[in-house]
Amino acid sequence: MKTPALLVALLLAASPALARQTPVAPRVVVTEIAAAIRDAYFDPAKAEVIAAALEAEAAQGRYDSLTDPRDLETALTARLEPYDQHFSVGKPAPSGPAPARSTTASSGLVPVPFPVVAARQGQGFRSVQVLPGNVGLIEMRFFGDFEGADDPARKQVDAALQLVSNTDAVIIDLRNNGGGSPAMVGYLVSAFVGPDADVYNRFHSREGESREAPAQPYAAPRVDVPVYVLISGRTGSAAEAFAYTMQAARRAVIVGETSGGAANPGGPVFTPSGYRVFISTGSPTNPLTGGNWEKIGVRPDVAVPAEEALDAAWKTALAGQSGAAPAAATEAVWVREALDAKPAAFDPAAYLGAYGGSVVQASADGLTWKNERRPAWRLRALSPDLFFDVDEPYRRIRFVRDETGRVTALEVLDSQTGVTRLLRRSA
Repeated sequence: MKTPALLVALLLAASPALARQTPVAPRVVVTEIAAAIRDAYFDPAKAEVIAAALEAEAAQGRYDSLTDPRDLETALTARLEPYDQHFSVGKPAPSGPAPARSTTASSGLVPVPFPVVAARQGQGFRSVQVLPGNVGLIEMRFFGDFEGADDPARKQVDAALQLVSNTDAVIIDLRNNGGGSPAMVGYLVSAFVGPDADVYNRFHSREGESREAPAQPYAAPRVDVPVYVLISGRTGSAAEAFAYTMQAARRAVIVGETSGGAANPGGPVFTPSGYRVFISTGSPTNPLTGGNWEKIGVRPDVAVPAEEALDAAWKTALAGQSGAAPAAATEAVWVREALDAKPAAFDPAAYLGAYGGSVVQASADGLTWKNERRPAWRLRALSPDLFFDVDEPYRRIRFVRDETGRVTALEVLDSQTGVTRLLRRSA
């Protein structure tokens, strides 16, 4: 018994994977994408303009030569992006088991379903640490989605915030963050503003208006801790939403380069021929600025090359600790001096040798100090006879000379524990 033609059409519409088995003419693909934009794009008038332009170009044969789906996807993405930075065209990830790995060509690679990616990449949190000088650093590669308190991404952000809960400043690194979920944006913002703060973006769509404000804000917001957000041209979408909101609320200093300029959120729409087109279904408005960052990006308060943004924010955070308790203030000053240190020429021979149970040796780019069986410190010069520990820059070693200029001792200076003196042993 033959399958009725109507049933075949319905199966193709419901199963992008099945539809991919049969090549589809570029004109058909473009027409389907135009129809999807007309039906789903948040601005009906603009949707009509975009769809009509695609249909006219398809009818003129502009895409006929792009018979390889990969070339067609690339061309359509480039064509649509000037209308909205979120537009993209591609193929969906497979819903079933991954095919056997190809050992001969990269064409065997297939997209991995996003929940798998999120689980394997820490729900977007690449690293969380406390930098020397008691500055918290949270590096995020995407904004994971969650609904309830038991969702993995919610647990992950709570854990990250707990780790930096006693730091004197917080840096959030979004330089390689392409976006993600508005739910994470709102929740992370709520960790740094009061519970009644009206700072959250409002999204306008065909269905009405929604807000980025979390239903359950972070329980213990730090409303006074200095916050620095690092951005670059790779920062996009939800990552930009966080930076823009924090900047507008004057709760963060934005450091780095202007971001990508993709403001309008949305999601994938699947066409009958098996293509996935990301279509913006809403547009944000910030209550404090009355606008958003579409196409213009988030502009940094401190403009530096992206690769220098972390050091710039770190130094600024340390400078803000001048009024801290003496031990903390000293630590902040020493760490900042280490970050600012320029390479200094010196003669290593004057320092080499044994001091108590420790030994100073030369290295390719400085000195090392090894105390008994403990790991060696890597030393860099701050000034004549004064060096800092590269890995823990709140620690220093000062070499002591006698009246003839010969080094006779070293002092281990630790801003946290004080001073230890070690006499140099004769050869």
